[in-house]
Amino acid sequence: MIQAPDLPGWAALIVALLVLAGAATTLIGSLGLLRLKTFYERVHAPTLGSTLGMWLIVLASIVCLTVLRGRPSLHELLIPLFLTVTAPVGFMLLARSALYRDRAEERAHIAQEPNEGTGEPPRDA
Repeated sequence: MIQAPDLPGWAALIVALLVLAGAATTLIGSLGLLRLKTFYERVHAPTLGSTLGMWLIVLASIVCLTVLRGRPSLHELLIPLFLTVTAPVGFMLLARSALYRDRAEERAHIAQEPNEGTGEPPRDA
């Protein structure tokens, strides 16, 4: 049974705006995959976009269920908690594995660490 007709207009407007903002943020983060050039640049855009978009969509769900049930629906905060912890960690592991692969293939112009203390890129010996 769909309870959307029971949702007041003000709550439906807030929920719609939050879902739209979350979807737009996630789309912008996903477009970063197409726009950015290297793998290391591409890791950041989807992580940030999907995390913020997910928070907005879950907030819309919390507002909707709180208004429909007449009591706070805070158990949904577990969803963004787990996704906020796991998504960036997954992307970080992907970046580290790519860095390991690049160093193993001796791609010195991308993967070498800067000189200690100076912050300058390493010189080719």
